[in-house]
Amino acid sequence: MTEKKPAGKKIFVIDTNVILHDSSLLNHFKGNDIVIPITVLEELDHFKRGNEIINYHAREFVRTLDQLCGSEIFGRGISLGPGRGRIFIRLDEEMAAELKGSFSPAKPDHHILNLAFIISRENPGLKVILITKDVNLRMKAKAVGIFAEDYTSDRIADIKTLYTGTRTVTGIDDDLLDRLYGEEEKPALDELPLKKPLTVNEYLILKSVSGKSALVTSDWEKKRLRLLTRKSVAGITPRNAEQIFALDALLNPDIPLVTLTGKAGTGKTLLALAAGLELRRRYRQIYLSRPLVPLSNKDIGYLPGDIKSKISPYTQPLFDNLGVIQSHNREGDNSPHFRNLLEEEKLVISALSFIRGRSLVKIFFIVDEAQNLTPHEVKTIITRAGEGTKIILTGDIFQIDHPYLDSHSNGLSHIIAKMQGQKLYAHVNLEKGERSRLAELASNLL
Repeated sequence: MTEKKPAGKKIFVIDTNVILHDSSLLNHFKGNDIVIPITVLEELDHFKRGNEIINYHAREFVRTLDQLCGSEIFGRGISLGPGRGRIFIRLDEEMAAELKGSFSPAKPDHHILNLAFIISRENPGLKVILITKDVNLRMKAKAVGIFAEDYTSDRIADIKTLYTGTRTVTGIDDDLLDRLYGEEEKPALDELPLKKPLTVNEYLILKSVSGKSALVTSDWEKKRLRLLTRKSVAGITPRNAEQIFALDALLNPDIPLVTLTGKAGTGKTLLALAAGLELRRRYRQIYLSRPLVPLSNKDIGYLPGDIKSKISPYTQPLFDNLGVIQSHNREGDNSPHFRNLLEEEKLVISALSFIRGRSLVKIFFIVDEAQNLTPHEVKTIITRAGEGTKIILTGDIFQIDHPYLDSHSNGLSHIIAKMQGQKLYAHVNLEKGERSRLAELASNLL
């Protein structure tokens, strides 16, 4: 790779975790060159078998390379197409003298780092960048003078401006609010004094100068406001405006995709479960699921017991929420005990990795802790939705447990940014904690 290259062209060295995150990455580097270290191919070989999304990405990328592959991919490289760069596979190199003292050759990451260092020396006029989702590897690269960046093709640019699904509108005329609560036709959407256009399925808190208020959303077909009121669902009564909004979206049959975000204790999972139990006769089954973290964790295979006992620590929070709902059900309520629903398999609780591949037809499907999913995993889940299925994704985009995701790159943030404004989608960000005063205090101060 010592041939002269056009000024301004960059060389990107790709780490294994980037490929496991997005097997289509070759389409996102424009006219720049891409280097795949042989160490990366060796690591991908360990991920080719299995039903996880990372196994899918490993297989897809290897297939793509196989279609491109020729003897020149190890030398001059192979063009990725008109206006695009070339792709190279580089064999391992002896550890550079500058790195030997600090980095053990026993770690595959250090072989990738070493190759990026050598390529940088071979191409002094070009910017060589190591692309990795491993923060530690990026820090090591920078320590030896190598440019290193996260993979950002599916990254949300500004998380602070992410769609919340709600807003407060002040300065509303008392007459408009009176008409909302009256029996006559509701006010038109264009009567609202909005600084920016209303988004489909957005929720509003309307406040007048005199202190009156109302909770509304849009009836998009009629182009009119729709008044929302507090209602109990499966024994759970919403405690604030955001929870009222969330329940409306969860119970609306015309909205098959709902995302709920917020910190711990805001009621995301509890409301989703309550809605599912309330609507249980409308759906064939209720699925409650959450990802194992990390998703590539193979250690559970070595834990004692069967699958149920292995995933119990991951699914226990779902049982906790079901217990809360059961305790709130009034005596004489016709809601069956959730244990009966589990025995009848009307209610199915499982780790996400164990239900992939199942047909999602007429299912009320709740995915908890969805911030620990990649954008591709979220896409895979949603595209499996069959007729009559409703999917709810809940999570806190600022509480990421996945080692290679953050607030900007996780699947939950990605879907909120991409789906807003669609008639089949609604989102509510819950801000007020309702678990307890102590929990709210700890969440805010600690």
